[in-house]
Amino acid sequence: MNAIARLLTPRSVAVVGASADATKMTGRPVGYLRKHGFTGEIYPVNPRVAEIGGLTCYPDVASLPQAPDAAIVLLGPERAEQAVRDLAARGTAAAIVLASGYGEADEEGARRQRALKDAAGSMRLLGPNTIGLVNLTDRITLSATGALEMGNLRAGSISVVSQSGGILGSLLSRATDRGIGFAKLASTGNEADLDSTDLMEHLLDDDATRVIAVYMEGLRRPEAFRRVALRAAAIGKPIVMFKVGRSESGARSASSHTGAMAGSDRVYDALFRQCGVIRAETFADLLDIPAALAAGRRAAGKRVAILTSTGGAGTLVADSLGLSGFDVPVPDEATAGRIGALTGEPASAARNPVDVTLAGLRPDLFRGAIDALQESPGYDATIVIVGSSALAQPSLVADAVVECQARSDKPILCYVSPHAPEVTRLLNNQGIPAFTAPESCAAVLAALQPRPAPDTAPPAPADADPAFAALPPGPLNEAESKALFARFGVPVAPEAVAQDPAGTAAAAQGLGDRVVLKVLSREILHKSDLGGVAVGLTAEALPEAAAAMLERLRAAGAPAPEGFLVQAMVRGGVEMILGFHRDPQLGPVLLLGMGGVAAELLQDTALRLLPISRADAEGMVAELRTGALLKGFRGAPPADLPALVDAILAFAAMAGAAGERLLEAEINPLFVLPAGQGVCAADGLAVLG
Repeated sequence: MNAIARLLTPRSVAVVGASADATKMTGRPVGYLRKHGFTGEIYPVNPRVAEIGGLTCYPDVASLPQAPDAAIVLLGPERAEQAVRDLAARGTAAAIVLASGYGEADEEGARRQRALKDAAGSMRLLGPNTIGLVNLTDRITLSATGALEMGNLRAGSISVVSQSGGILGSLLSRATDRGIGFAKLASTGNEADLDSTDLMEHLLDDDATRVIAVYMEGLRRPEAFRRVALRAAAIGKPIVMFKVGRSESGARSASSHTGAMAGSDRVYDALFRQCGVIRAETFADLLDIPAALAAGRRAAGKRVAILTSTGGAGTLVADSLGLSGFDVPVPDEATAGRIGALTGEPASAARNPVDVTLAGLRPDLFRGAIDALQESPGYDATIVIVGSSALAQPSLVADAVVECQARSDKPILCYVSPHAPEVTRLLNNQGIPAFTAPESCAAVLAALQPRPAPDTAPPAPADADPAFAALPPGPLNEAESKALFARFGVPVAPEAVAQDPAGTAAAAQGLGDRVVLKVLSREILHKSDLGGVAVGLTAEALPEAAAAMLERLRAAGAPAPEGFLVQAMVRGGVEMILGFHRDPQLGPVLLLGMGGVAAELLQDTALRLLPISRADAEGMVAELRTGALLKGFRGAPPADLPALVDAILAFAAMAGAAGERLLEAEINPLFVLPAGQGVCAADGLAVLG
């Protein structure tokens, strides 16, 4: 049994700094262990008292009768380090440190955190700045969260990993109120040692866990997370992630809370998409989506039936579904006939939502209507709306839904319209996902949709290319940048370099009757802003145009260029932007979007972290809102999509081969020509470190 397993399922626990006063935070853990059914040995450690709650209290760790599997340290930072050192020396497998004032505080706190880790040696640490963990599968509570004051904590198949201790308690209390059970919950806090990824990896092999819900502020080991998430996708154990720090203020708050850097939210979005992680858009989704996934049913499509006994609530749900891209079609003739025969109201049975208000809440009616909708070939899922009339007979609805769900493999969700916690709890207790907000139905159904399997064996990172060693640091000029791209297989426009205006005419030979003239400079990155680009020129006109460019640059106070670039005109096609940058938290990122002068205005881009597969490149193209332009819009010829995908992969290979040397790179525009004609890079930039 490894250290994490011993931490989650200890046979003996030391509570260092335990108080005999159960009203204090330090007095809670011993009481909670006993209250919730821990059957192993509990060793309170406190030199000032002889016993706590009838248990022998030991003056120090050295006095314990045996080395405990796990320990929870309730001391402040000034004494926690010595306690951790003593536990490690005694042979404890893992310790939980609750105290704050470490890496999240200041540089002195960061120093204390490093010292705490050093004191632990080979012993594993959870925290500091954590509320601990709760294992409801085995009734083990190594935590001081006040949520454990509640009784009847229900064991289930959802496990939670949270970087926030308060969120762990919030989810536990909300789930208990809703009738949703958990397997394990762990707060990782500052992650001086064990981090979120370590806990997720362990839970992949936990038989009691079917779904992993994660509250994340930032990732410390992106590559390890990617490996774990891909394995979760491969074995069919969903990860649902609620990532905070989407706004600037949220990112600052997340960073100050546990010391985790939030990073770019869009890059996190890309990482989750690549790894098959389901992103919870709201905090409520972090409970609703795992609860539905734990039920084990998936929807085959987006056609939804709504059965209601309250018209207004049916409209709320239908509207929310429509805004989320779901279809709410009317029942087919056979289904409408079955329901109409039950209600005696054929007209109401031919609509969706199917409203049975006038027929009254009868068991035979409810069962028959649900069965008809579930058996209909026109629907992929059913939402049953529980109205106020169910308050008098809550089991009527629950029993009907449970019976009908057993006869179908399609998901059934319930929206509880009145404030009826007991009804919601009853439904969830019986495995029927039940929600108190109409918007939750759409969010959950989106998570139950078929989704493309991620590439669980992405290509290995490219080996470093020695060609980069010879390149100078800083920005390369356009000719150098495009030569680099071409080396890795990105097609570039034919071009030639001229040292001065007089040489531009000769440089144009063989490039066509009309060419593009550009200043060539490592220091001028936005040439068009300074009048450093001219298009559609003849060879004869080039020297005069080049001289005029020099004059404009001098007038603007710009640095003198290294020369001029004369480039063949690229005509037709769709202009794209293909870029690379290095996210400070998550690493190398590839960007694809609609390009040209409107690139920044449109902000229509797709991101992926390197390395990428062909499926990733194809997915980037498919994500673009303006991707219709590539398929032939309003009579235009369809673009060469296979060549675009090849160019994305070639550019990604270049970025991978550069290793840490490449800081930034961009092709804008990358012309995607009509089908069969390929792509062509018409401008480019690379910046090396």
